[in-house]
Amino acid sequence: MERRAMTRGLSLVETLVALFLLSVLLHLGANSFYRLEPKYRLQVAVWEIVSRLNHARFRAVLDGTPVRVRFGERRYRLEQWDEGTEAWRIIDGSALTGVTVKANNAPVFHPEGTVSNLTTIQVVNVRGGYRITLAITGRVKATPI
Repeated sequence: MERRAMTRGLSLVETLVALFLLSVLLHLGANSFYRLEPKYRLQVAVWEIVSRLNHARFRAVLDGTPVRVRFGERRYRLEQWDEGTEAWRIIDGSALTGVTVKANNAPVFHPEGTVSNLTTIQVVNVRGGYRITLAITGRVKATPI
């Protein structure tokens, strides 16, 4: 009985078909992740705004000077009152990607922890929206629209 060499492997065609099928599956998986992107951009923007509002409140209490938060269409900016120049000085800020921000005014946090200018902020994109409300006590609350 003759022994055959055991050198059987995958042919080039079989390897190319397997790579093609793998690339199709990866493409389908990537598309499902792209559809989730607006949802996560919205959640990140809301989390960032809520945390920055709380940061402004605590900074006003710790430093003993008023801190104001101003909103643009796609950004926010924290400003602290400077006694020496008697003007607002920018201390922090950032752009928000994938969302639109609308605020009815710029809240000012005082050293007592309270806030003047009650504020409602809407953060929206194609996936939905959130309403962030700021009470006079400084409490920040985010609810879906």
